[in-house]
Amino acid sequence: MTVVVAYKWAYNPQEASVSSDGQVDWSRAKAAVSADDPVAIQVGRQLADNLATDLVSVSVGTAAAATPMARKAAMSRGIDRGIIATAPDTESWDITTTAQGIAALVHRVPDAQILIAGDAAIDDNAKMAPAIAAGYLGWPCFQNVVGITPREGGWNVIQAVDGGSRTIAVTGPVVCMVTPDAALPHIPGMKDILSAGKKPADVIDASELALASHRISVVSAEKPPARERLKVVFEGPDAPRQLIAALRQESAL
Repeated sequence: MTVVVAYKWAYNPQEASVSSDGQVDWSRAKAAVSADDPVAIQVGRQLADNLATDLVSVSVGTAAAATPMARKAAMSRGIDRGIIATAPDTESWDITTTAQGIAALVHRVPDAQILIAGDAAIDDNAKMAPAIAAGYLGWPCFQNVVGITPREGGWNVIQAVDGGSRTIAVTGPVVCMVTPDAALPHIPGMKDILSAGKKPADVIDASELALASHRISVVSAEKPPARERLKVVFEGPDAPRQLIAALRQESAL
């Protein structure tokens, strides 16, 4: 049995800028392991230790994701070995293609029984890629996961729900999207970073995965017309009530 974790090497949108015409400029943004992925890696590490097995990572990205710096940033967090699929145009891939690539990499991991992923990637925050990957794998997928324990023939998945949590018994392989507070991420030290450079990481060309072609292109974009401000002034002792009523009418409350 092998535990697999997915991570993404992506630009942080907080460091990007947006022009007046809506174009996003990433030139000043720095790439890093996506914000929620260290939590997923830590959950995977704890589960792999519990099972006395390896934690294998899978990732899809440009050649930047396979650089020594990028590999060390991920592997130093507790990963035993990794598989990285690269292509020059992955930044323009839609989520479905990326998810298909993740699933194809999981298929390359012998005896993979669980795929753990973060809540969302920092660059798109769509919370969809792991679920779509589950569809390609034919595995059930659970979101809002706060804990995972092995059971005979499967897993106990602890999922956060309104008012508390629930434990779901799952038979067979599963995909789990963990919440940001599912574990306290390991902060790599110098020893971790140095040893990470010696860990095996297979880098393959994404063309080897034979992904289905379904490219999506944005052909046009437009902004909705600006709404004219009402410029209403409420005065007198009844002003607070009138303001609240006006805000509710405009669906602002």
